[in-house]
Amino acid sequence: MTSFDELVRHFERFPGIGPRQARRFVYHLLTEDPQSLRALADAIADVQAKVTECAHCFRYFARDNGNTLCEICNDANRNHELLMVVERDSDIPPIERSGIYDGYYFVLGGTVPLLEPQENIKLRGGALKGIAEMRAKEGLAEVILAFSVNPDGENTARYVGTLLKETEEKNIKISTLGRGLSTGSELEYADPETIKNALKNRT
Repeated sequence: MTSFDELVRHFERFPGIGPRQARRFVYHLLTEDPQSLRALADAIADVQAKVTECAHCFRYFARDNGNTLCEICNDANRNHELLMVVERDSDIPPIERSGIYDGYYFVLGGTVPLLEPQENIKLRGGALKGIAEMRAKEGLAEVILAFSVNPDGENTARYVGTLLKETEEKNIKISTLGRGLSTGSELEYADPETIKNALKNRT
């Protein structure tokens, strides 16, 4: 296998990237100057050393002074009554940009596929229960299940709802996003206005 083909193979492993787009990436790299390529290689090599998971919400953040919590979880001014559960890190920025949500987050780490329910063993269900119980002591009143509006997302919401049943019995409301999101849409690509409507109309 040539170095060209090996790079294509690596890019094909990226989410949503097919063979044609992977080849376009490699052709683009061939046009870059050596200094830019070295900078890219250094950034790739450093990313795992300089970026870590938050101990509470599990989103990735830049490691700073040995902190174990990200800037959101470290912010005491956030709304302690709200906890939003999302599928992946990339779902958080569009929610923050909407400007309507000021609570905390939890990154579940994936979904429970409708046809492959055994996949839930890879998710952070146990950690979520622990965080919900911890937040309950700080005044948690509502857990918002913010998953993509598709069969896998809806199946995941059912799984998490069942998982948090004991928490719900402690007078903590469990809600889901309203239909500001159209069926089949992914949260990561939703615009701020759509997210605002989905949050306002949550049930």
